[in-house]
Amino acid sequence: MQITEVRELSDSELEKELTEQERALMNLRFRKATMQLTNTNELGNTRKTIARIKTVIRERAITASMASESPESLAQGE
Repeated sequence: MQITEVRELSDSELEKELTEQERALMNLRFRKATMQLTNTNELGNTRKTIARIKTVIRERAITASMASESPESLAQGE
């Protein structure tokens, strides 16, 4: 999943996708431990997808907190 695809998701879809990706990562780790994983690149790809999702969630949180601050407090440097 690319960053543009992640940014198109809503907040609830992001949370759902994060849960699914974390579960997929856990399953991949189990498959690796039992020698059933043939494509080890899947682990890295899943971790990167999780990082992208967390990044977008954090960006939105920062944007929301900045929007909730009053313009006067921003001008004063608080």
